[in-house]
Amino acid sequence: MIRINLLGQARPKAAKTAVPLEATVQLLFLAAAIGLAVVVLAIVYVSQKKLLDTTNSRISALNAEKASLQQVKRDVDQYESQKAVLQQRINVIETLQKNRTGGQELLEMVANTVVRVDALWLTSLERKGESLEISGQAGSINAVANLITQLKRSGYFGKVEIKEAKESDIVPTAQTFGFTMTAAINATPLPEAAPQTQPAGAKPSPQPATKGRS
Repeated sequence: MIRINLLGQARPKAAKTAVPLEATVQLLFLAAAIGLAVVVLAIVYVSQKKLLDTTNSRISALNAEKASLQQVKRDVDQYESQKAVLQQRINVIETLQKNRTGGQELLEMVANTVVRVDALWLTSLERKGESLEISGQAGSINAVANLITQLKRSGYFGKVEIKEAKESDIVPTAQTFGFTMTAAINATPLPEAAPQTQPAGAKPSPQPATKGRS
């Protein structure tokens, strides 16, 4: 429907409602607070993002270091394994070196020593671990003592102990002494000692005395 103003008078305009000043101030404060909050949140966001990036970088560095340490640990474990194998081989070699004296070589050692002693012969040899038990006959006690001296000088034997030495009747026509002694075998032969010269005026070792027949 169309309305027509027949009176010709202007329609009065609607009056504008005035906004109170207090409300305007509150709106301004609210806007400022919102803006400040946005700025603070932006600063906090940037700071936290930077801290997060730093933390991630640190984590990456620690992971890389962990991987490197794990590789080092594997290398150390491999080294320890190889060391154990080598040590076992060394122990075997040392054991073989320690027990390298075989039967033939041992006989040669003893033979080279006995030939330097007069009026003495051996009747048995028995090896017990790192010790050699020697039994034999001698024409005199001095010959037994001379054998002990020669065994020590040879460098093949260490501690030599006499277990028994007594007169025997194995040779009816001569005085003989049966003896038993032990000699420790050196794992590494020592240099042979130089023979001692016999002092002037010393009496030679007595020869086996001839027994009289009954």
